Amino acid sequence: MGSLVLTVGTGSTWAMRAALVLAMSGLAWQEQVFDLEDAKALQRLKRVGPAGLVPWLDHDGVRIHDSLAIAEYIHELCPDRRLYPASLAERALARSLCAELHSGFGQIRSQLPFFLGAPTRSEPPVEAIGELARLQTVWSQAREPFYFGEAGIIDAFYAVMAHRLASYGIVLPGQAGAYQQALLAWPLWQETLLKARLQWPVAARQSQ
Repeated sequence: MGSLVLTVGTGSTWAMRAALVLAMSGLAWQEQVFDLEDAKALQRLKRVGPAGLVPWLDHDGVRIHDSLAIAEYIHELCPDRRLYPASLAERALARSLCAELHSGFGQIRSQLPFFLGAPTRSEPPVEAIGELARLQTVWSQAREPFYFGEAGIIDAFYAVMAHRLASYGIVLPGQAGAYQQALLAWPLWQETLLKARLQWPVAARQSQ
């Protein structure tokens, strides 16, 4: 399989998604961590990163940047892990939902910034109501505990969003909320979250 090195940044939600997909793959990998709040680290990142952003994945001379592209690449490396559903229709839906999350929900991102600290409670901002309603619709169609019954890339992408909302005390009602809670309790997500909170900052300081 060759060596896999995932470059991540402290507090990066997209890096968390890529790390979570790798955790599902069963593959062995190493991590390189940049402190995204350190000016010198950011300068170095912009010099060495393919787009000056995290994450990116190095694999035997191949460099893949962007979390969605990384997820697709990992899926191709280990198709037996079924990181996308086996059904053609469900696979297409999973990809479309990942792409929608990847490029959309700008109001939620801007009005409800992601953070790794203790949860707080906040009324959903008016600007984000439409996007929260869209999540309600999409998550209401999820099977429990994972969107298509087995853990996959779509769940890795949504787990970070589930945590972002819960950080502000926002829990969606009904089946959407049940899916959100299942993602929050997902052991692999909890491991990734712990790594992002504790291990990545330490690794970033050691690399300086």
